[in-house]
Amino acid sequence: MTSDTGSPHPDAGTAAEAESGTRTSDQLKRVLRRVFESQIPNYGDYNLVLATPGLDGETGFYVLGYRWRPAEVVFAPFDVDTLAGLEAPTSVNTTNLSHTDELDAEAYEVGTSTGRVFQFAVEPQAVLPATASAGERLLEQAADWEDFRSFVASYLELA
Repeated sequence: MTSDTGSPHPDAGTAAEAESGTRTSDQLKRVLRRVFESQIPNYGDYNLVLATPGLDGETGFYVLGYRWRPAEVVFAPFDVDTLAGLEAPTSVNTTNLSHTDELDAEAYEVGTSTGRVFQFAVEPQAVLPATASAGERLLEQAADWEDFRSFVASYLELA
């Protein structure tokens, strides 16, 4: 779901398209990209992945933006039913990063100096739960997952 630089994506699609029976992984990527881009002014600086709950009992789904320089991750939470943003995104960089941990092979924890903690997973194939109007939604992000894993390896050393 790597973000493109340049102007907004007029063909990015809508939540209704992503909920339709004909949705594809690419349509879902476009809708989730809009969740991020509608809230982040310099969205083209970020690569994007879908972050799912990292541990049993966790419920948060995020469009996670990350960039190498300056090293930063941005958590943009969204509602899995409506595919709309839930709250203002949280940016974590060297000025407010308290810790980063790898919890499992694909699960992580990032904490801020204000006490906010994000536990999440990034997988090559991410799944959004079924809704009343759509079945389970699969997002293919293997190439983005590889890049994210490389980023996390360096990000773990910052805290």
